[in-house]
Amino acid sequence: MRLINLADLQNLTLKEFVGRPEPYAILSHRWGDEEVSYQDFLDVQRRTQLAGNAKIMMLAKQAQKDGLKYAWMDTCCIDKTSSAELGEAINSMFKWYQRARVCYAYLEDVEVRSSLESVSVDISSSQWFKRGWTLQELIAPSNVRFFSKEWFEIGNKAEMVDLLHSITRIDKEVLRGGQLNSVSVARRMSWAASRQTTREEDIAYCLMGIFELNMPTIYGEGSKAFMRLQEEIIKEYDDHSLLAWQAISESFPSGTLFRGVLATSPAEFAQSYDIEPFRDL
Repeated sequence: MRLINLADLQNLTLKEFVGRPEPYAILSHRWGDEEVSYQDFLDVQRRTQLAGNAKIMMLAKQAQKDGLKYAWMDTCCIDKTSSAELGEAINSMFKWYQRARVCYAYLEDVEVRSSLESVSVDISSSQWFKRGWTLQELIAPSNVRFFSKEWFEIGNKAEMVDLLHSITRIDKEVLRGGQLNSVSVARRMSWAASRQTTREEDIAYCLMGIFELNMPTIYGEGSKAFMRLQEEIIKEYDDHSLLAWQAISESFPSGTLFRGVLATSPAEFAQSYDIEPFRDL
């Protein structure tokens, strides 16, 4: 795992850890324009010219303020030019968020003009709740703190369970740290029903941690990624609720009324929220 060393905020560096790293903060955010890649980070002059550097500095300053020496951010701590490193990172992502001392959820589209205003701001329409990757980034860490565009703290997961449940429909017990295995496969899929990813394959890859699965990442396979995810679930789970989905008309091949037994995307589990685990006796 590669972390940002916060020893000198004027001269940030990256440090590699083999095995369990030192305590660290982690950022959850939506990607924007001019994000800082691993290569950009190593070129200080280039990094400071990119808009994404502001997020890195907010993360670094907050983590240091909270007494931490390291921080992690997906844009710059993964060398995405290496398919092997990217695949390993995607398969490790849930654990990385789970093991973080604190997760800062940056809601860039929520504006707050003062710290007093932050206590009453409405976050329900934030696009952060519509992205595929942020689902596991909300569930995995025990300590999630929400920040506005201006980096005013809005609240934390523990005190916002009711609100977060109403926005996401994620079980309150899960938001409080309860076991995911007690929740049916169909219900877990329903949490991602209205979420989107930029790359088609990521709607499957972003759910691997939710189901405690590992599988190779193959960018270019398109919708086959979600099929592979379901096949892995069948191998690992004795829960027939995976089949409790409702087809959407767009999912049928042209000119046919028939298709396979597996869903084509989490969107087909939108009505499966109330389904309990169904297993063989």
